[in-house]
Order: sequence, then C-alpha cells, then structure tokens
Amino acid sequence: MAILSKKSRSALYDPLVKTNPISLSVLGICSALAVTIRVDQALIMTGAVIFVLSTSNTIISVIRKYIPSRTRIIIQLAIIAGLVSLIDQVLMAYMYNMSKQLSVFVSLIVTNCIVMGRADAYAMQNPAGNSFLDGLGNGFGYGAILIAVAFFRELFGSGTIYGISIIPEFVYNLGYENLGLMVLSPGAFIVLGLIVWFQKEIWKEKVK
Repeated sequence: MAILSKKSRSALYDPLVKTNPISLSVLGICSALAVTIRVDQALIMTGAVIFVLSTSNTIISVIRKYIPSRTRIIIQLAIIAGLVSLIDQVLMAYMYNMSKQLSVFVSLIVTNCIVMGRADAYAMQNPAGNSFLDGLGNGFGYGAILIAVAFFRELFGSGTIYGISIIPEFVYNLGYENLGLMVLSPGAFIVLGLIVWFQKEIWKEKVK
C-alpha cells in the first residue's frame, strides 16, 4: 500500500518537474540571479526557503478556518515574516559571515512570490499534511534550480565549487581563463535560460 496518496505525491513531486516554481512558473527569479554566484550561498538560501515554505504552509493550513478572508494576506505575511526573522537570527548567531552576505535576500523571502503564492493558493485550501508536502516540494524545486545555476556560475566564473579549486593549475597555464561574465547578472540569465530550455526539452510531456 502506498505511503502517500496520489494528491500528496503530486504536492511533493510536481514542483520538481511539472510546476517548478522558477523554471516553469517563473517565480523567485530575483534570488535565482542574486545568490547564485557561489554554491554555498545557494545552499543556505535553499535551506531557508524550504524551512519557511513548509512551516508557513503547515501553520496557515492548521488555522485556515479561523482566518478572516479580508485579512488573510496580512496574517499570512505576519506568519511568514516571523519565520524569516527566526532564520535571520539563526544565521546571525551561527553563520555570521554568510548572514552578512545574504541578509537582504533572506529578508526578501517575506515577499517571495513562491512563499506567498503557496500560502494563499494551496495552504488556505488544503489540510496540513498536504500543505507541508507542497511547501517541501516547492522548496526543493526552487533549491534544485538555485544550486544548479550556482554550480555552473561558480565553476566557470571562479574555477571553484563550494570555494574549493576544481580547475587544475596547468589548465590556466595553457591559457584558460575564468569567464567573468558568469559572476555577473547576465551570466545568471544565460545559465537559467539554458536550464529552462533543457528541462522543457527533456520532459516535454510532463511539463505540458
């Protein structure tokens, strides 16, 4: 017997392919361009978004019947902002340098279209279990694109992965140079565009 129902599996797995929030729904693009210069930044941002998405979805779903329709956006924002503040404080306490690098972008999770969209469109209409899985799925879908973009930008732009040099010194001695374009915003657009094209070509039937 399946552990998850069809609806639960859809909530968890669809954001990875069929409804990926960045590459197919075109949401959260700003952070995909801004925090993908290095893989470590993308990983921290991914973790923060997964936590905020899954937790806010669950909380909002649990109390959805008690949220007045006219004030639902304000209440959703308050819950999301509280979770973002918690993440920000944890980063400041345990990863201060990373907190300084990501401070603005972590704060902007509050207004991230993915987080607000899933809270209002899904968590307000579905039970807590499915809402948690939806948040988890969208968080991982978001993170998969973020990390993929960061991987190629850091590799070709700096010659490193997670700050560790990957390209051997002799390759540079042969005349190879890192692509400075990759550490600029146009580089993020190019990599993201190629990922979107690749995803649509590989999974044509699944993304229709």
